[in-house]
Amino acid sequence: MSREPQPSESTVTGHDFSTDDYCGTTYAAKLLGLSVATVQSLVEKGEIEAWKTLGGHRRLSLRAINSYLQKHSPQLAYADPNPRHRLSVMIVEDDEAALELYKDHFEQWDMTVDCIFMTSALEALMDIASLRPDLLITDLNMPGVDGMQMLRTVKRNPQLAAMQILVISGLSESAIKEKGGLPPNSHYHAKPINFDWLHGFITALLGANRKWR
Repeated sequence: MSREPQPSESTVTGHDFSTDDYCGTTYAAKLLGLSVATVQSLVEKGEIEAWKTLGGHRRLSLRAINSYLQKHSPQLAYADPNPRHRLSVMIVEDDEAALELYKDHFEQWDMTVDCIFMTSALEALMDIASLRPDLLITDLNMPGVDGMQMLRTVKRNPQLAAMQILVISGLSESAIKEKGGLPPNSHYHAKPINFDWLHGFITALLGANRKWR
């Protein structure tokens, strides 16, 4: 479905766009070779087509990104619209310092990973069905709706059956079992996160994503 660029962003649902055709601001900044702030400015000026999810997160059109590259930076490679060549990751963490560590590492890694960051389980539940990430990385202890409740809700959605789940928590495995346990095929890693290990985990998923999707 084609859309005319809009000077202001509208909120859309999963029925209105496909994650195969859109990406987040951080990933767009990597593709364009610009800062996140510059990309946000281009969106606000209407130079790159974008919309907001129900939770208020920007999604940018890969077609519009390629048009901008062709016009302003033809020497850069075009954004590959094939979803099997990148990994969509949703990170849910209510601790601001921990979330900044995730952002810093994912921005530094030279990986075709499109990340979206959520500060609560409730915020994640608003968008996860439409974004359909390949990987969900989540904490468990969060105010309000906690990670355990979120995971139980997520696993009831057949559209998310193929999504990988990585739980990174300060709770012990025995404490998690007392709370009902994790969904089948979930991965557990105790806090604090070892980012070298996470890099290897993401690299392995990227390889599997290209091979099997």
